[in-house]
Amino acid sequence: MTAREHDEEREERIKMEIIVDAYTPEEQAMGWHIYLEETIDFPFEARCIKEKGVSPLDEGETVRVIGKPPGEPSLRQQLVTVELMNREFGVPLDQLKPIDASSDTEQAIEDWHYWLDR
Repeated sequence: MTAREHDEEREERIKMEIIVDAYTPEEQAMGWHIYLEETIDFPFEARCIKEKGVSPLDEGETVRVIGKPPGEPSLRQQLVTVELMNREFGVPLDQLKPIDASSDTEQAIEDWHYWLDR
């Protein structure tokens, strides 16, 4: 995990928009799930920025992100569905960096990366 410089604007957005009124980890995870689902504009292109054992992506690989798969949200992992070589599968959002996405999508993903790095 990398150390992140404190970002007051981002902290305020997380506190007031994403996990507002969330008192348990499960409620916070649901807040993140809803925020990401409602804020990210699918589809978009992204690059894998780190390899993970639960994902077949290699660092530097480019994929098309097409949505969020169904499943239980978690405070440590949010999944997105990607298309690669005529297949669709879920990968952790924290291993992706948008390369052709809306500013809202970029901000939402950076918010998630920031949260995990805290």
